[in-house]
Amino acid sequence: MANALSQISEAGVAVWLDDLSRERLKNHSLEKLIQKDSVVGVTTNPSIFSAAIGKSELYKADIVKHKNKTVEEIITILTTDDVRKACDLFSQTFTNTKSRDGRISIEVDPRFARDTKSSVSQGIQLWKLIDRPNLLIKVPATTEGLPVISQLISEGISVNVTLIFSVTRYRQVLDAFATGLEKRLSAGNSISDIHSVASFFISRIDSEVDKQLPADSELKGSIAIANAIMAYDAFLNFEKSERWQTLVASGGNIQRPLWASTGVKDPAYDPTRYVMLLVARDTVNTMPEATLDAVRQSGIYTGDTITPNILSAKATLGKLALMGIDLERITNFLESDGVSKFEIAWLDLMNSIKAASGK
Repeated sequence: MANALSQISEAGVAVWLDDLSRERLKNHSLEKLIQKDSVVGVTTNPSIFSAAIGKSELYKADIVKHKNKTVEEIITILTTDDVRKACDLFSQTFTNTKSRDGRISIEVDPRFARDTKSSVSQGIQLWKLIDRPNLLIKVPATTEGLPVISQLISEGISVNVTLIFSVTRYRQVLDAFATGLEKRLSAGNSISDIHSVASFFISRIDSEVDKQLPADSELKGSIAIANAIMAYDAFLNFEKSERWQTLVASGGNIQRPLWASTGVKDPAYDPTRYVMLLVARDTVNTMPEATLDAVRQSGIYTGDTITPNILSAKATLGKLALMGIDLERITNFLESDGVSKFEIAWLDLMNSIKAASGK
């Protein structure tokens, strides 16, 4: 009997794992998830690498080997080695899905989230260094990150846009994506091998909104999903636009919405809600392993749970506004907070490297 992971995969949801470590690569646990749980991609972020490298002895020999290099250089070596190996592990998936999946993401240094020039430079460096066609360079969707998206795509680099919380920002990301493709076409280059996803964060929105709602509010736990549904509505409108139709005629591949931060923060919530309530074609859902396990064990598949609920999602967000809660203000805070959290994780990683290398 098919489990929910295979069912949502058949419905057009790409199942990705939100985790990577050398331990996963060595003990073949990632390989097993590919074979048994419909996993067709991996996302990483500064927090994931900080936890993986800071808590494992498997990196110690490489850290000592490169102890004469700078901390930043050592981090680059460790993270790009793991990502390159993961890219190779997913090479068959990449081929089988005609380059759509089998994708591995690596993020530019989070300290560059407000620095357009440095982000572009490092994005190009990481792309060349890892040298795998199924790589995605991860760029935060800050105001300064928007031109980075366009520039990297115009250079022929596939991009994962991260830390998107608002529909307004998501529309700007779609514009930046299209601008990059248009620039590349105008330079006489092909766009058919460029792929992109836009990572829209889910659970953190409920965590913030729920704090501002009355204890018995019917809106508790509903805003993150409603917000994501409206993002998908924006995706559908973009897909139908004349601008996109022109690009797709030139070989463009649609930038898929990716649901990120899909592990529930409130233990009172069903651990599968941010997966099973966000099922629709041309989406990606990246999950921590605990969420993946929960979906396999208890996820209940009911088909497309996004497109039939667009009008009700709009109504839900309208009720929130009538209560005087400013969602845009919350999402602006979450973007800044997300950047800060990744910076802190990166600094923790740097400190771990310093301690292990004796610097």
